[in-house]
Amino acid sequence: MGSLVHSPSEEYLALVNKAHSKFARLRDFPPCGRNKWDYYFHKAFQVYSKLWKYQQENRLQLVDAGLKRWEVGDIASRIGQLYYNYYLRTSDVKFLTEAFIFYEAILTRDYFKDDDKDAFLANKQLRYFARFIVICLLLNRREKVQLLMRELRTLVGGFSRTCQGIDAKEWRVVVQEIVRFMKADAACDMSRPLRYSVLLDSHPSSIPVVEKLEGAKPLRLEDAILASYYHKEASSLLLIKFSELSLDTFRMLQVLEWEPSGSLYRTRISEPSSRMSASGHVGVIEEIPDPSLPPNPHKYILYRPSVQHFLLVLATVCEEVPANSCVLLYVAASGKSARSSMFHHPSSANLMMDMSSENDKIVSLTPTLSLNQLIVSQIQSYVRPSVDGMTVEVDQSDTSAASTPADSPRKGIPGDRRFPEFPDSLGPGLWLGSRRSPGDDFLHPSDILPFTRRPLFIVVDSDNSSVFESLIGNERGEPAVLLLSPSLHPDEKGMGVPASTYHPNSCGNMFTYFLTAPFLAFCRVVEVSVQTLQKGQLEHTEKFLSTLMADLGNILAASSSINHTWARVLYDPFLRQLVLRFILCRGVFALHSKFRGKPEFLPRCCPALPEEVFSNTPTVESLVRYLASSMGVADQFKFPNASLKMFEEGSEGMSN
Repeated sequence: MGSLVHSPSEEYLALVNKAHSKFARLRDFPPCGRNKWDYYFHKAFQVYSKLWKYQQENRLQLVDAGLKRWEVGDIASRIGQLYYNYYLRTSDVKFLTEAFIFYEAILTRDYFKDDDKDAFLANKQLRYFARFIVICLLLNRREKVQLLMRELRTLVGGFSRTCQGIDAKEWRVVVQEIVRFMKADAACDMSRPLRYSVLLDSHPSSIPVVEKLEGAKPLRLEDAILASYYHKEASSLLLIKFSELSLDTFRMLQVLEWEPSGSLYRTRISEPSSRMSASGHVGVIEEIPDPSLPPNPHKYILYRPSVQHFLLVLATVCEEVPANSCVLLYVAASGKSARSSMFHHPSSANLMMDMSSENDKIVSLTPTLSLNQLIVSQIQSYVRPSVDGMTVEVDQSDTSAASTPADSPRKGIPGDRRFPEFPDSLGPGLWLGSRRSPGDDFLHPSDILPFTRRPLFIVVDSDNSSVFESLIGNERGEPAVLLLSPSLHPDEKGMGVPASTYHPNSCGNMFTYFLTAPFLAFCRVVEVSVQTLQKGQLEHTEKFLSTLMADLGNILAASSSINHTWARVLYDPFLRQLVLRFILCRGVFALHSKFRGKPEFLPRCCPALPEEVFSNTPTVESLVRYLASSMGVADQFKFPNASLKMFEEGSEGMSN
């Protein structure tokens, strides 16, 4: 019996249903863990490739059968989403570039531009624009973002006039978010790339050897968890984000990637539409900026995660990290207690959103881990019961602001006893959750201890970051590295305010700003707008700063007193860059008149860095002096080493 012959429209519908089924299957996989996701991605990719080729070859018959242009655009959009999600899985920028190519083709061919759009199609078009904006942000296509913003604002205005209701209101919020996001990040548009650039930063092959490894092997950054959680009712001005990507996470994500700098990259990305019409299937562009560079670290973006969510991702990553590899853990969150926040914000009870509704947002671009099919016992099996009830002994000795040693945790620093309304058994931590169960929603240092069986590089940007010093000396196998933000920041009157709320509506957290864009952060501290700098001054200063930072790295590597924990991470270019920028940040704060002499205004690190890079040494002072002199703000600092006057005069000459 002969096989049935299907019409083109029937074959097309069968392929559409199969492709959409494969696409939906991918959504069921948690975004962390290297399980069968890659296999199912390629299955979905093959089906969409076949579907795309089929609609190209049978376009006339399908149009006669009722195929709409927006349906073709929807296929292209799904393929772009596949590429984008594969980028999130692998951190390989070439997949992000492929996503851009498909989204650009949708725009240039007006696939979604039908005259008679209903609410369903209008929402689909708006979601497309929102996703395209995120992709352009990650590729630093700022001009394209501005164009898309204007188009999105126009579309949302028309949508609001024709479709009243909660959807229209939420889309207006989306527009406000991206406008505010771009305004807060405007300075980065004028600056050097945030990604690691071999044209500006030290090439991995030129990183100096650190002798003092004490038999240990160097570490390579393999995975990074980037988590942020700020409460809408308590820190609404701080919530600079678009979709599920906060400004601080956006910057940290870029710092942990290589900057594509070849001409091939610029050529291929400038011709998005020809790629789509040249072939009937999807293919990855062969764009390799430098074959000698290692792949980007895997990154997991967690926006407003619960403690269980956070620990589950951390457990999965630590379980799979290869030998001689390091996991970076970045957390930006408030240290305030839920109840104390409610006292300061009496109206927040009405503004508090039910966490169960967080998954029903218009745009979800950075996938969040669903716990529906995962049980908390999986976390508890990894966490030893003895850890939950442990008591950490705290050394009461204080330290100087200049040296910032952190061999042992301190007691009495701001943030250690900020929760009198809670039982002492809860302890201090970071607040990741709602007000309904504040004890369960706090991330405590003891929660991290079981995972110190693997090398952890921990960055905490919070007004309660200091409590994580209690990890040092209590690790379960591997010594951890900690970079901790200041607890307080001086306001205009010199009084201390929570560091996480300083400059709330301008540029994100200051500590993260220093780790990702140090010169721009310096300008923010001294209140100099980069828009006022002379032509070429910004580029020259940043280039010379990169040279000085490389020299600082050489001094650090040559130190005879460096802790072997630091020595192991200095071989990785990404971690090394974060350490050097931390040293600069600490030096700027320690020497600035507003910050000087107050430990709570200074960032801290654990274990202690060697004396050669203390803030009062000629090496660090000359670095800060150069920046201050080139910006004409040396009077804001107090430099103890008068012998460096000659360097200051030389730096002024170089900046002109």
